[in-house]
Amino acid sequence: MRKILPEDPSGSATAEMSPNKDLKGHKLLMIVPWEPPTGYLDDLHKTYPGLEVVHSNWDTWREQSLPTHVSEEDWKTITILLTGPKFPTKEAAPNLQLVQLQSAGANYVLNNPLFTDTDIAFCTANGVHGPQIAEWIICNFLAFQHHIPRFLDNQKEHKWERSWDDSDTQDAVHQRVGILGYGSIGRQVARVATALGMEVYAYTNRPRPTPESRRDDSFVVPGLGDPEGVLPSKWFSGTKPEEVSEFLSADLDLLVLAVPLTPQTQGMIAAPQFKVLQGKKTYVVNIGRGPVINTGDLITALNDGLIRGAALDVTDPEPLPKGHPLWDAKNIIITPHVSGNSTSYNTRLLSILNINLNRLSEGKQFMNRVSRKRGY
Repeated sequence: MRKILPEDPSGSATAEMSPNKDLKGHKLLMIVPWEPPTGYLDDLHKTYPGLEVVHSNWDTWREQSLPTHVSEEDWKTITILLTGPKFPTKEAAPNLQLVQLQSAGANYVLNNPLFTDTDIAFCTANGVHGPQIAEWIICNFLAFQHHIPRFLDNQKEHKWERSWDDSDTQDAVHQRVGILGYGSIGRQVARVATALGMEVYAYTNRPRPTPESRRDDSFVVPGLGDPEGVLPSKWFSGTKPEEVSEFLSADLDLLVLAVPLTPQTQGMIAAPQFKVLQGKKTYVVNIGRGPVINTGDLITALNDGLIRGAALDVTDPEPLPKGHPLWDAKNIIITPHVSGNSTSYNTRLLSILNINLNRLSEGKQFMNRVSRKRGY
């Protein structure tokens, strides 16, 4: 019998469960393609004496199925699951209460019956990517501004070509970055950009008119990000094309796309939006999901000089096929969906799992819970 915090229409839990300090009766299955850090499992047992923990070294991103060595009887007793994009059926795991995802995105669960047909809590790893993806974004923007791609090409040809124009590089000071999707990644971008002297504009789908509404309770590495929402000098919001265009027309030097893929965000940036960006020849960065941008319109915008350049860690299609015209578009940097890689990824993921185990033990609301209404 599942005992899970229900959601209200806003997607938040409406009540608290009874505390279970020892997590007696709970069983955690960790399906991850790595071994837990030394002492981690022992610490779990000390903190929650009633919690049974099973670890399975299995890569759900590469394998076509769940681990075959987890028996049907095991699945019947699992109450907490740490996994990637592979899930049991609701019939196979009748006691499942909490699914902790390995990824910050949840688009691959939205149509899964375990999500749509149950009230099981699904929680993302939102917050694990902030530091490294922010570095990737700023790194590529500065590389373009400082002509690094051209100098690297020259280096391969052993070619010393110095510019004698001291004004051929625009530094970041007083440039304006617009962050479309002001979540954990966007907030860390804001912190780094502010340190460089940039001005930050934020865009969210829902209005954030008050200090309280601008706060973010997602996971954040201590001391980083913008949990209080104080860094943007201006906030925009909405879901209509004209509301997005108002934001894009705000003389942005850098546009960061950090939104999840939903029916509302698919194709959000296309020919009409690139025309709006033409005024400032905005540099466009996408680290969200490839289909947020219309690829054909992006190629046209780059080759026709509507925008100064683009950096993509996600593409549509993905993987990007050899010979695709996006590879040869002007002033583009493409990496194969690696901006979130970090030696600290697993440690941060386990920190989120630890927080949610603690909240389960105290009967409190989970961190990073996916809203069935909003889809993220």
